[in-house]
Amino acid sequence: PHPFSLLSMLSIGEGGLWEPHSSSRCVPIPSGMALCQNIGYDNMRMPNLLGHESPAEAVQQSASWLPLLARECHPDARIFLCSLFAPICLDRFISPCRSLCESVRDSCAPIMSCYGYPWPEILRCDQYPADHLIWLHRHILPQASCRDCELEEASSSKDTLETFCRSDFVVKLRLTRLKSSPVSLSQFSLAAKLDVLKHGPLLGGQIRSRIQLWLERDATCVRNMTRLNPRGGTFLVTGTVQGERLVVNKAYVWQRRDKNLMAAARKWKHHRCRSKD
Repeated sequence: PHPFSLLSMLSIGEGGLWEPHSSSRCVPIPSGMALCQNIGYDNMRMPNLLGHESPAEAVQQSASWLPLLARECHPDARIFLCSLFAPICLDRFISPCRSLCESVRDSCAPIMSCYGYPWPEILRCDQYPADHLIWLHRHILPQASCRDCELEEASSSKDTLETFCRSDFVVKLRLTRLKSSPVSLSQFSLAAKLDVLKHGPLLGGQIRSRIQLWLERDATCVRNMTRLNPRGGTFLVTGTVQGERLVVNKAYVWQRRDKNLMAAARKWKHHRCRSKD
């Protein structure tokens, strides 16, 4: 969005917390701040509205919000977070409106609570100014879910083949828990070999990079898949392609005792999906 199209969601500060810091300066949004890339402006004020004194500190702290953003708990969560981590560089600080904070909080806090994280005190909504401009919320919000990508056992090889047919991609992959992950957001690494049963609209070379992005960003899904397999394991995942993102809809542990899954994988190479009417 163009920066000035954001002003209906943000308020110009009037004293106190929102006045420019005496040593406030404009700096480019760092390329490493994935949270706030392509948001409609290129420069940010430092210190930011969360008190981070350096771009490096803001980058480090903002990274922890990427998995939540990947859950798409609110369509304006990125605008809200970036107004704090990377405030737009105008002649005055611009803060988020209270109603924007409350709307993002009400949609995203239930997702955070799935993992035992409360809405942080530092983002308490009553500290932000009441709206100077009316912000109309017209979005249909997703329901909070703690159950995405719960592991399944194949009910029958026929049903599993139909799942494969309905999916854009079907991939067998191996995950290994990392001892430490200072760079990657994910706690797991992706084994070199991927067994792609179906790549759908994706080109062969895109599969690995998209799976890697899913692994790093979709915290809910990966956590649920590995809950009973904390060291990792081999999984079969199916799902849809939504723009640059992969959305995993079903996940199975790859194990010999799941006879239906084994049979479906064997039959898939020669299986013909029924045409969609």
